[in-house]
Amino acid sequence: MPFEQCMYIKNVMSTFKQEWFFAGGWAIDLFLGKESRNHQDIEIGIYRNVQGELKQYLKNWEFNKVINGQVTPWQGEYLALPVHEIHATNTNKHELEILLNESDDENWKFRRDLQISYPLKTAVKYSDTGLPYLTPEIVLLYKVKNTREKDHLDFLSAKRFLDSKQKDWLRRAIMIHEPEHEWLHLLD
Repeated sequence: MPFEQCMYIKNVMSTFKQEWFFAGGWAIDLFLGKESRNHQDIEIGIYRNVQGELKQYLKNWEFNKVINGQVTPWQGEYLALPVHEIHATNTNKHELEILLNESDDENWKFRRDLQISYPLKTAVKYSDTGLPYLTPEIVLLYKVKNTREKDHLDFLSAKRFLDSKQKDWLRRAIMIHEPEHEWLHLLD
């Protein structure tokens, strides 16, 4: 069954009252409409201001926060920048990586450089099966720092399906964030 892992998470999150979305490589595959590669993990994003609600919603899960590469228990205290990564595990040993995203009333904000933003109302898209995912140009922006082979493959898979507006936004954002990145020459 395509996107079986994503469908499981959709069921887990089905009654969560706040916006959430798939991130990372799964978001790229949902944009493409097919699984293009194997995924080591599953990542979702939420907006930072609803982290407490998510912890309450998944109250039977065990939570850890990642600070400077160190994983420690998360007791529910408010996690401010630069902390942005939470790991959750349920009693069936299903693992979920939760990425805290910045936003204001109108815009998604890039946590590595808050001057980079994207209209909040269009930052999340939906697959044909109703799976929410962070728009691919935002996901690719995260992948320009310390680009790994799988990140480059995600870029190559997605770039030909990006429209000119998406490519223009990504190009401008990369110019601000990583102005020497090789993808700038590949965004035609």
